Amino acid sequence: MPATIIQANQTPFETVSIDPVTLDIIENALRNARIEMDATLVRTAMSPGIREQGDAFPLIADHKGRMIVGQFGSYIGPFLDNFDGTVEEGDMIFLSDPYSVGGAISHLNDWLVLLPVYKDGRIIAYTSMFGHQSDIGGKVAGSMPIDATSIFQEGVRIPPVKIWKKGEYNEDLIKLIMHQSRSPEWCSADLNALIASCRVAARRVIEMAERFGDDVFVSACEDLLARNHRAMAALIDQAIGEEPVSFEDYICDDGLGYGPYKIKCTMWRQDGRVVLDFAGTDPQSKGSINFLLNENMMRMFFGIYMIMVFDPQILFNDGYYDLIDIRIPDGSLLKPKFPAALSGRTHALGRLFDILGGLLGQKTPEFLNAAGFSSSPHLFYSGQDGDGRWFQLFQIGFGGIPGRPLGDGPDGHSLWPNFTNVPNEFLERYFPLRIEQYTTVADSGGAGLHRGGNGILMTYRFLEDGEIAIHDDRWFTVPWGVNGGQPGARAKKILRRVDGTSEVVGNKKEDLYVHAGDELDFITWGGGGWGDPLARDPALVAKEVGQGLVSADGARAYGVVIGTDGAVDAAATATLRDQLKRDRPGKLPTFDYGPSIDDLRKRSLDDTGLDAPKQPVWRTHRAGNEEPLAIAAE
Repeated sequence: MPATIIQANQTPFETVSIDPVTLDIIENALRNARIEMDATLVRTAMSPGIREQGDAFPLIADHKGRMIVGQFGSYIGPFLDNFDGTVEEGDMIFLSDPYSVGGAISHLNDWLVLLPVYKDGRIIAYTSMFGHQSDIGGKVAGSMPIDATSIFQEGVRIPPVKIWKKGEYNEDLIKLIMHQSRSPEWCSADLNALIASCRVAARRVIEMAERFGDDVFVSACEDLLARNHRAMAALIDQAIGEEPVSFEDYICDDGLGYGPYKIKCTMWRQDGRVVLDFAGTDPQSKGSINFLLNENMMRMFFGIYMIMVFDPQILFNDGYYDLIDIRIPDGSLLKPKFPAALSGRTHALGRLFDILGGLLGQKTPEFLNAAGFSSSPHLFYSGQDGDGRWFQLFQIGFGGIPGRPLGDGPDGHSLWPNFTNVPNEFLERYFPLRIEQYTTVADSGGAGLHRGGNGILMTYRFLEDGEIAIHDDRWFTVPWGVNGGQPGARAKKILRRVDGTSEVVGNKKEDLYVHAGDELDFITWGGGGWGDPLARDPALVAKEVGQGLVSADGARAYGVVIGTDGAVDAAATATLRDQLKRDRPGKLPTFDYGPSIDDLRKRSLDDTGLDAPKQPVWRTHRAGNEEPLAIAAE
């Protein structure tokens, strides 16, 4: 049953007319309040994942729970619809269980706090933030076992509870939760940082309402939502056709030896709305690569992609949600049944952006992006140092952003625009390791008129015995190129032992023991190229050869011959480009996916150093009166 909202003041807000200047001031004040939430978090959090990399996401919503500023869209409406309790002044909600909020947060490591903002006895807004906790218990350090087969293996599950109730702090609850963590000091500081960020934003909202008036503030939020609705309706009409188009991409494997797993989406416009139908997506995995996709989150992903491609000046908010119909089959990889494991969901989450690009670009290929760094690779390293002190590292890796209509993809960048890398000096100061190399991988970005961004080679030397875990993808399938651009290179991980032996290790690996002196080459994948490589300026190719971004041999993919002096050999380049054009089978493809799945299987060991994943096979189970549930066979 829905939550009971307790408000001493039942007077409804009045809708008033807002002049453009006032609307602009309130809009930018809300933007700044969101930035201040981030700044507060960074100054007060302790874990590297939040403090150094920014793995946390703020939200400011109106009095109905609709996001006005934020990133992942609002989960407040669905939460209130399913929270069997009261919401009162002085309350703050705390939770981490994705299944309790329909996937509004996507795995247990994301701790979320929600603060109803009361002013004069009634709710005028909500502020909220969630951030990734480095350890919440569970079977492995870091609490993200890629080989988990149940969410119960992934750490403490927190249903919606009140961390503050009518102004009283629930200290015993927090002691109980922190007792589950291997790094309680980090978790405690990070939770306090989330709370402080929400309170800062709440103060800014109240200040705005006091300056302009409650009705003006609420009406300004309505205007911002309505403006977004109008803009998105126009974009949908311009960019989305009535004829259905489909696109599919893959998660390479599930960490248990099976894969690839298909994600398919079909899109069309109907009665002024866009439909995104995921029928044809594979059933859920037995492993942890499942992603419990919240429909509002997918609406926000779609909106972000549309806005950033077609009109980046629009402030995205929840105003357009009724224009998007999301259909996700129950029991699929994107709508798994409880208690399916979710800790490896980042690969499916990121792959959705590649799929959106593939869908939207079919009508307007001039706006099409290639496949890029659509994931967040993780490295975990834990153990005890020589003094018996526990250490634990969680780090997110970066890779190549795809070639784009407006230019090259950045090298060694994050999927998420606000993420930053952990400085190597920080890693070496606080963890028993050395960074021997941190460089881009030449030629890993797909060749094109606009080159795909290069992946990263990061070499870790471990200074203490311990265990590592690796979560990555795109080692089996390739990041495709578009409009004649070529695919990017795939990910790879190489472990070199102190005894002189070496091995290629899987990109989804748990409980890998390392000795002091062992080295790991953590290689991420590159972005696909955009446009005809033979149209790229030879002087620019030569410059990138000099910078180490492209090799002299790799320059030949652009039809460019580099002389021994490092300069372009103009005559040889003209000859090579003529030859490459003659050898083409015909028109350049809109999508270059590389080899077929069957060919990738046959060539896997030679190409990657790893055996190909086995094809998933599903069998039907029944549990009580539930619908049949498909699970990967053992």
